[in-house]
Amino acid sequence: MARKKKDIGLAEEVIEPIVVEVTASEIDLRAKLEEMKSHEGIIGYIYRNSHSAAIDLKDPTRIIDYAILSTSAIDASEELSGVFNLGKIKSIVVEGKNTKMLSMIIQENRVSIFMEKNVDCEALRKTLCDTKGPNS
Repeated sequence: MARKKKDIGLAEEVIEPIVVEVTASEIDLRAKLEEMKSHEGIIGYIYRNSHSAAIDLKDPTRIIDYAILSTSAIDASEELSGVFNLGKIKSIVVEGKNTKMLSMIIQENRVSIFMEKNVDCEALRKTLCDTKGPNS
């Protein structure tokens, strides 16, 4: 009894690069963060969204500490907002002995700015709020 060989065709898998669309408001937000980091008293910032992240801190040895603080504060605020039915959180300020952090969610972007305690975080918040687009 003769066996027929099966013709197994191998299909080539073509991998195309992922195209990430960057909005004008996202570019504006990043430019504002870059400009802010040059101000006196600014320690740095963390910016992230679903397709990119940027961390710029004066002390790069503390990146993990600041990243954990940023993520934990934003996650905790969202959780507390749900528990107490507060609605959408616009900004969070965490103040410590010598430094403070301003965190905001602007559209799909999570931003935290770290600064010395004497810096006016309300002025920074207003500057970042000007970046909001129509879906904020």
